[in-house]
Amino acid sequence: MLNLDKSLFEEIVTESEFESLEKNCKGYHGVEPSGIPHIGHILVIGTRIKAMMRAGIRMQILLADWHAMVNDKLGGDLERIRQSGEILKKAYEIELGDLKPEFVWASDLIDKSSYMEGIIRTAKQTTLSRLKRALPIMGRDESDAESDFSKYLYPVMQVNDIFELDLDVALGGMDQRHAHMLARDIAEKMNRKKVVSMHSPLLGSLKGTGRMDNFKKMSKSDPDSAILMTDSEEDVKRKIKNSFCPMGIAEGNPVMDIMKIIIFPSMKEVTIHRPEKKGGDITFTDFISLESTYKSGAIHPMDLKESVTDNLSKMMKPFAVLRDYLEK
Repeated sequence: MLNLDKSLFEEIVTESEFESLEKNCKGYHGVEPSGIPHIGHILVIGTRIKAMMRAGIRMQILLADWHAMVNDKLGGDLERIRQSGEILKKAYEIELGDLKPEFVWASDLIDKSSYMEGIIRTAKQTTLSRLKRALPIMGRDESDAESDFSKYLYPVMQVNDIFELDLDVALGGMDQRHAHMLARDIAEKMNRKKVVSMHSPLLGSLKGTGRMDNFKKMSKSDPDSAILMTDSEEDVKRKIKNSFCPMGIAEGNPVMDIMKIIIFPSMKEVTIHRPEKKGGDITFTDFISLESTYKSGAIHPMDLKESVTDNLSKMMKPFAVLRDYLEK
């Protein structure tokens, strides 16, 4: 049995299967290189990867270059996508420190003769309507696939990646649930091992309009809707200061999301600095207590934002080298 804090995850499918896992089982996280990674890519997922590796799971990070090409990331230019993948790899290496996951390029998997056979065998176990239901994993809907059939290949590729890597555990955000459930359905039909699916929560946009998505998508509308791993301390301060953070409301509040999903899993305690006339500083050792206090109106949004800015800036200091890396 693995000693892992399950509260880090929004969902585990299934918990009973998770309880049967043993040390040295194989896990993975697949990610599309699509520009400069943001805190959702690196700090949210990185925290979960660290916990899984420390629990004894051998993790692989799949740099899904071909998947990004199918999904039209960076204009579908594989050279640019692979350059982006190197940045992504560097960011994960910084976050994970002494922990050493194996990095795998999707293009290396695809080069194997067994991969195409796997695609065909996997595709034969599902239907077009089932694939349509899985399209949200790539931020797409049926209309996108109607004009570009390659979009239907994406879920099949993702399922086949899981089979090709012979995994026990798949880690992704809640947006990857459709792909993981498809893999479990097809595994049952093919009499293969079902992957345990572990889903992390998703960060909301700083503007309060939805979750943080890939950098390319956000940059078209408002680059200040997410915190990028190359942002300076001044950038972080400005973005958090201007973020959506309604007084006394925790649900749908992106600043509270950062506290819950990123800061508290990494910190033993968090202090909110308040003016003496407002009760002075208050320290929390768990998010539930902070949430309750915030909802009572005892914490002003600006005081919450300052705490998030200070703690997040500390966590992001090691990533300053990414800016130097990009300038080379």
